[in-house]
Amino acid sequence: MGTTDISYVSLAVGLLLLAIPVYFFYRLKAKLICSTLLAAARMVVQLLLIGLYLRYLFEWNSPLVNFVWVLLMVLVATFTATKRTGLRVRTIAMPLFCGLLATAMAVGMYFLVFVLRLGHPFDARYFVPIMGILMGNMLSVNVIALNAFYDGLQREQQLYYYLLGNGATHAEAITPFARQAVEKSFAPCIANMAVLGIVSLPGTMIGQILGGSAPGIAIKYQMMITVITFSASMLSLMLVLYLADRRSFDAYGRLRGVRRKA
Repeated sequence: MGTTDISYVSLAVGLLLLAIPVYFFYRLKAKLICSTLLAAARMVVQLLLIGLYLRYLFEWNSPLVNFVWVLLMVLVATFTATKRTGLRVRTIAMPLFCGLLATAMAVGMYFLVFVLRLGHPFDARYFVPIMGILMGNMLSVNVIALNAFYDGLQREQQLYYYLLGNGATHAEAITPFARQAVEKSFAPCIANMAVLGIVSLPGTMIGQILGGSAPGIAIKYQMMITVITFSASMLSLMLVLYLADRRSFDAYGRLRGVRRKA
């Protein structure tokens, strides 16, 4: 059984549902109408363009082109995370790029080679979607964690220096702030994972079922996708924090000006 297609007329009818939140924004005088309409318009245009591009990407199925696409995703994710955290480009851009790329390739290829056992792991049908899923989850976790980590350091510098002054190593002194960042960024992930299948049905699994996959297959894919995104998010965050450490502190362990000036 194939997937029922959605015509462009039906798509337009479906988009009319956005009138519901827009109406309540208007009634509540919330300043979100313009941003909502702009975001929706950008989403439609971007997804249509991506859909067109992916059509040719799947037809070419070139490992080189697929890898270049992943590099582009990493660049966009790096730019987005740098902007959302307000950190200086020289402080966080390179650690983010290297951490996201290395983790996506390591965890993604592990899944494709050792779990799916694909003979051609760079097959666009599998390689591109898996890398996209990993990148989206890593991005959100890293943004939350980096904000929490550097906010904590700037807010409680005296604690950091107190720990150093009492014999703690640099790694030991920043551990409380790293712990706080990890707890804040992963608490929602753990909560979501705990209720999968009971309270919520993930979009990936629903998409596979609507696409004609058997529920058992869709469930196994969802289990693995949840695990690899969770693991990749943690690994990427640790790599980013490790690589950003030397750029964030001077030779004497003092925190540099890591935030961009307003």
